[in-house]
Amino acid sequence: MWSRIGTDESEELNWVPREDEARARPPGFKILQGGLDEEAIAKLEPAPDDEFALASDDGPWTRLAVREIQKVDEDASILVLSDSLTEDDLPDHPTLRRTGWKTLIRDDIDEEFDHLANLHRVVKIRELLADREKVGILLQPDPDPDGIASAYALRYLLGRKRTTAPLISFGEVQRPENQALCHAIGIEVRVITPEELSDFDALVLVDVQPNVFGEDPPERLKQPDVVIDHHPERTGYSATIKDIRVSYGATASIFTEYLRATNTEINAKLATALLYGIKSDTQYLGRQTSNRDMLSFSYLHASHSPALLRRIERPALPHDGLKALGRALASVDVRDGINILVLGRVREDVIPQVADMALQAEGAEWSIAVGTVGRDLVFSVRNVGYVRAAGEVVRAVVDGLGVGGGHRSMAKGIIPLKAFRKVYGRANKAQIKSALYDAFVRAIHDDREEG
Repeated sequence: MWSRIGTDESEELNWVPREDEARARPPGFKILQGGLDEEAIAKLEPAPDDEFALASDDGPWTRLAVREIQKVDEDASILVLSDSLTEDDLPDHPTLRRTGWKTLIRDDIDEEFDHLANLHRVVKIRELLADREKVGILLQPDPDPDGIASAYALRYLLGRKRTTAPLISFGEVQRPENQALCHAIGIEVRVITPEELSDFDALVLVDVQPNVFGEDPPERLKQPDVVIDHHPERTGYSATIKDIRVSYGATASIFTEYLRATNTEINAKLATALLYGIKSDTQYLGRQTSNRDMLSFSYLHASHSPALLRRIERPALPHDGLKALGRALASVDVRDGINILVLGRVREDVIPQVADMALQAEGAEWSIAVGTVGRDLVFSVRNVGYVRAAGEVVRAVVDGLGVGGGHRSMAKGIIPLKAFRKVYGRANKAQIKSALYDAFVRAIHDDREEG
């Protein structure tokens, strides 16, 4: 039986042999001179904040040990390590806790096996891409922070530069905070055409799957080399390596585990990017968040730069966006938990920012910010998280008119103005607000009826 006294690197491990025990003390342990009694424990000179750990499956010995420790320190914190003793076998002591050896060992080993599995995946990815001269890391159009940070982490893991592993997309980074992320970290996302995919010797899709690019994506997209994502798995393509984890709230959490498994040192820029990726995709660990996301967030938090994070999270809202927001707020009318703000003609990046703010209105369970961008109506949708999935609602709203989709709490839809006018006649602000309100009520109500 042994005890641990101390809470830091100066802790002592002391062996307390039974009276009938002939076995010598194990290496690294000290004999508790005088046996197990108050005088012997007092010779250890425990400090008031020291903690005691007792490892034993012997009930009488453990109860004796607790009593003798209490004589020296009445308020001592005591941890009992035993796989056979129960709470009923232990004396009543306010700061005593019991846990099992097997539980501790199993948890540690399970974690190490997880690291081992992630290490295996990284090794396979590196082997597959090692001889490819130019690797394209493809993101969705208008990439979000989760995708940008994950792609940046992949290039870091591969030990490549932007010339041999560029981050690419079919659409520009548009939202101000996403642009701020790229600027603060020094990330470039190149906009290419689908035809330019042939310039790459390998193609990796990060935080996206081929179905996002339309019902009939380019052939090269149907056979990517690697797909790493946390969205629901889609069919219609084949990849040499797939790592899709739908239980994760962010792809950045997957890449954080890759980095940990390979013992890769994470610098402040990379840690900040990944942490912001997790934070934004889970709405600060509040939406579709798993324990894996929380562990990754906690791990990154120790290495991230708070100053960099502040620069990313506080992008400037353009003056015309503020004016459009002001006009829309003047006619706020939350009905049936739905708050629709029609902004008129604005820059596309303004729309999701307004949707975020509109959800703060009293009584709002859904917020929809709508703007005219080019020849399209573009709208961003947010909800409080515990109602019907926003992505499903948006798909129902745009069905037959345009395209849309997203997550449970946030989504985006696009309806060509021509298609909207064909159905609703006009596309002024009043008609847009009325038509979308009716469409959203139907979409949400239909789901409730089915449930």
